Amino acid sequence: MGDDWSLGTILVIVPTYNEIENIDIVTSRLRAAVPQAHILVTDDNSPDGTGRRADELAAADDHLHVLHRQGKEGLSAAYLASFRWGLERDYGVFVEFDADGSHQPEQLPRLLERLKTADMVKGSRWVKGGSVVNWPKSRELLSRAGSVYTRVMLGIPVKDITGGLNLFRRATLEAIIDDIHAGGYGIQRDLTWWAHRKGFRIVEEPIEFIERERGQSKLGGDVVVEALKRTTLLGLDHRGGQLRDAAAKALPVAKRAVGDAVSLGRAVLRTGVHAAQDLTRTGRDKA
Repeated sequence: MGDDWSLGTILVIVPTYNEIENIDIVTSRLRAAVPQAHILVTDDNSPDGTGRRADELAAADDHLHVLHRQGKEGLSAAYLASFRWGLERDYGVFVEFDADGSHQPEQLPRLLERLKTADMVKGSRWVKGGSVVNWPKSRELLSRAGSVYTRVMLGIPVKDITGGLNLFRRATLEAIIDDIHAGGYGIQRDLTWWAHRKGFRIVEEPIEFIERERGQSKLGGDVVVEALKRTTLLGLDHRGGQLRDAAAKALPVAKRAVGDAVSLGRAVLRTGVHAAQDLTRTGRDKA
């Protein structure tokens, strides 16, 4: 892939909060793996100096940019602000990328190739060839179960709905960004949900996901509970809508069936009355 890649300039978005131990490593690996791409570090005013270090890196590299935010507002808000920043500057491809080293930059070229024939590409841990490294079995089961539950509730034919390595064409994001209202990690579900609802082609490409080695995870139990609650509410609304649509479609059919039955009944009744009248007349004539 050269700088004139057919889908436009690539923007890799890396949200950060206290990632001072990882920011140099992840940005340097990204620049080596996809040298034509631009990187946007979106920092939520990290107390550990991540934002300042990103500024230093950007000063020496015209492919690296920094978006400073006022405070820790969560992953969803960071991504939405970053998407709009990139759309305003005419980027053609958008990549969501973790700052903690769990996503491997060396896999990005393969995912970008898949985007040439898709509208959204998900780096998937749960398709054939995908894997996780250094996860306890309990966390893997929780993640798999979460994706299965979301898939069943929302009817999305994607195996790794909650995965955070996602690639979008510009047109895909433009069509769905105003529909995204989820907080925190729920943005991954909602991006996939709305891309699916609006008919965009989503493909999953296997990745190896590696648990962070440096820094502290931001994923807590409250995040899981909130995601479960929101998914359940979305699913109930979605399934309820399906039932309402089915009922609306069935009602005219039922009305036609009842009307046909009534017409048939009347026709039979008329025939029976006529037959009875004929029989009565025949009896009289014989008498």
